[in-house]
Amino acid sequence: MADGAQNNAALRTDLYQLTMAQGYFQAGIGERQACFILSFRSNPFDGGFAVAAGLGPVLDYLRDWHFDEREIAYLATLPAPDGTPLFCPEFLEHLRDLRLSIDVAALPEGEICFAQEPLLRVTGPIEQCQLLETPLLNLINFSTLIATKAARCALAAGGAALLEFGLRRAQGPDGGLMASRAAYIGGCSATSNVEAGALYGIPVAGTHAHSWVMAFDDELTAFRAYARSAPNNLVLLVDTYDTLQGVRNAITVGREMRAQGHELLGIRIDSGDLAWRSKQARALLDEAGFAATKIYCSNELDEYTITSLKDQGAPIDVWAVGTRLATGYPTAALGGVYKLSALADDAGVWQPKLKLSDQSAKTTIPGVQSVRRYYRADGKLDGDLVYDVTNTPGVFVTDGVCPPAQGAPVTMFDPADMTRSKSFAPDAQSRELLQPVVASGTPHKDAAPAALSELRARTLAGLDTLNETHKRFLLPHSYPVGLEAGLARVRLRLIAQARGTDESVLFEEQ
Repeated sequence: MADGAQNNAALRTDLYQLTMAQGYFQAGIGERQACFILSFRSNPFDGGFAVAAGLGPVLDYLRDWHFDEREIAYLATLPAPDGTPLFCPEFLEHLRDLRLSIDVAALPEGEICFAQEPLLRVTGPIEQCQLLETPLLNLINFSTLIATKAARCALAAGGAALLEFGLRRAQGPDGGLMASRAAYIGGCSATSNVEAGALYGIPVAGTHAHSWVMAFDDELTAFRAYARSAPNNLVLLVDTYDTLQGVRNAITVGREMRAQGHELLGIRIDSGDLAWRSKQARALLDEAGFAATKIYCSNELDEYTITSLKDQGAPIDVWAVGTRLATGYPTAALGGVYKLSALADDAGVWQPKLKLSDQSAKTTIPGVQSVRRYYRADGKLDGDLVYDVTNTPGVFVTDGVCPPAQGAPVTMFDPADMTRSKSFAPDAQSRELLQPVVASGTPHKDAAPAALSELRARTLAGLDTLNETHKRFLLPHSYPVGLEAGLARVRLRLIAQARGTDESVLFEEQ
């Protein structure tokens, strides 16, 4: 199993998912209907929002999910601590025949999202839902982290071209591909990753390295050779030796190529004081008649550095962001979780489930959850309501279209502080966020757009609907995500029951 791993490899999971699945099977409850919710507890990068990503790879993974013969054979070799087989033959035979029958509703890629609300709702036999926990988290967590980082860099760039140059520093080849895909969804203009361009249709871009200049006797000779090789893609890296002399050499070559009908498209600066050097370079280029030549900059860029350089008036046209984007620096992981939130009883009626914790942030939200997003009159986001589709009359609609609420205002409560609430007018504009993407184990054909450009456009449009206070990088305002009143009451009751407390006391306190 060391080589030839498949994209749909069912073993791409943690061991305890399989041992639990065997336990469900042996206890005779593997087919019991369950609901699991994938969400995250806090916004990444201490920011005010996130960008949902990874659904496309999730659907690809689920499309032909099964245990093949090699995987079954490997599981049969695993020993328990006492030396006996870890998995019984009956369970392995069961896995051989197992096919997904789950339903999935998801937040589309490119949607702006926030902590404490579901990105995926997975319902179906508890055994199947359990086996999918690790791969779903793996695919959603990393993609959402990188898409969010890219969106923050795009906000900092303010509409200027933003290139993703992170493959060489990414977490392995798979990480590099996922990072390139997610970064484009988040707002990058292009990637240096040619494989990602071929697989996903992402525009590719690049210049040349310092090694090109060093391979020739002098910089001017190197620039001339590159110009002959790439006359219609002439961007020259000018800081191999002396940056300003590099700019002058680029201008010399630019004049020579202009005489042949070609233009110097840009220069790239990859070191030093980027604000100071870019200003000096701009002055030299403009004075020489190359006002249209763009200045590319790289070198450990992120949203904070880009913002600082722009504040200093750096005339940079193209931002090439690498390591800090492709690795999600400085946030190591999104921290997404996948929790059981409801379980059907013998009569098929959903019963809400809650995990209690000494850490209040880890106390889960029960119910078969969905999310309704409310908007202000000016089109800006106003708040996200999390509700239980089985216990909120008049709220849930099966076609994904959410008409204006009727009657009384809709009130929601902050799950972290139930004394905080927010209400929406009965006629407030709203829409449902979770969309059905898998039915009876089969992904919908139209669940994910064929072109990533559609997802990128959704991200950029979504960012425009965010209030500026939620988009700032330092101490952003907290966007309101709350529990519908009925769900909030169910959660309080379950907390009281878990603690052995009279629930009426909790309700009186609220």
